[in-house]
Amino acid sequence: MTQTDVQPTLPPLPPLRIGEYTIPVPIIQGGMGVRVSAHRLASAVANEGGVGVIAAVALSLASKYYVKGRDYYRANVKALIDELQMARAASPAGIIGVNCMVAIRDFEAMVRTSVENGAQLIISGAGLPLRLPEFATANPKTALVPIISSLRAAKLLAKRWHKLYKRLPDAIVFEDPNRAGGHLGVKNAQQLFSAEYDTDIVVPELAEWSRVEYADEIPIVTAGGIWDRQDIDRAFSLGAKGVQMASRFICTFECDAHDRYKQAFIDAQDGDVVIVDSPAGLPGRALNTPFTKTLLRGGEVADTCIATCLDACRCREEKETFCIALALHRAQQGDMENGLVFTGTNATRHTGLVHVRDIFRELLQGVPVQPVPIPG
Repeated sequence: MTQTDVQPTLPPLPPLRIGEYTIPVPIIQGGMGVRVSAHRLASAVANEGGVGVIAAVALSLASKYYVKGRDYYRANVKALIDELQMARAASPAGIIGVNCMVAIRDFEAMVRTSVENGAQLIISGAGLPLRLPEFATANPKTALVPIISSLRAAKLLAKRWHKLYKRLPDAIVFEDPNRAGGHLGVKNAQQLFSAEYDTDIVVPELAEWSRVEYADEIPIVTAGGIWDRQDIDRAFSLGAKGVQMASRFICTFECDAHDRYKQAFIDAQDGDVVIVDSPAGLPGRALNTPFTKTLLRGGEVADTCIATCLDACRCREEKETFCIALALHRAQQGDMENGLVFTGTNATRHTGLVHVRDIFRELLQGVPVQPVPIPG
């Protein structure tokens, strides 16, 4: 981890043990697609002692491998290999993981590619990853970390994995749909803000279940709304052993998104975080860009499905709504007029650009971060 001359003013955070790996700082950087968290951000977080995470979804769209309308899946594999190699080169000793969404059609290929090319963790949500261990056999040391939104889902998954594969999750990420960004772990927006999915209720339940049933062998990591050290300490007081943070890392120099993407967060005001219906059939939390404003007022935002990337997709099957892969890709490339920007509830707290190392100094040592304007 980066050494500084600043004397710590906060008590140290305990390391996080996930499978074969001891993570010096119990912070996992959340996977953000498309290409918002790629090799630059992941390696920067890993170099500070946390887990850097590459989002595997639709990596090919900004790669040299993709030819429009052809070779989407093959190009995804090649682009993922490149991202893993570049992340490892930039962080030789760090912990690098990959976020693989269950809902994508090349889920198996992304998991197998990640495992075979050095990913130390596979984090998997947007559906229950019931077959994840089957796809990760190439390296038994790769830690498997499902994302869930309820104790019931955790119990179901653990029992199934143990029965079919004789293994348990190496950790579980609880993602609070009331605070998290992107696709949320509920069936529809009406289920949001229910106490059933609240961090204060679910995390203690999961921690007690892990302690009683598995002797604390399944550490609980909480996600959604984690921004500062106060949030981390509170998560630990509820029984979590680690936290996952995504939105906090968007307005960093190292984040892989375009500067216009980051500026949208810096400019965001109260009320600029909205819930949209994803073509995947799930509610999603997003920034209110020109694209989402058009979407919410019923305007025309339709795009032709470019790659049949999702198992279930209203754009492909019903010829309505929009192509989510293309909308996320456009935003990451800086097209805010036609792009979708997923975010958690902390979106409006950004005031400028910072370095990843300075976020860690603040969280670990209490050294205030000094954001700066985006150059130009």
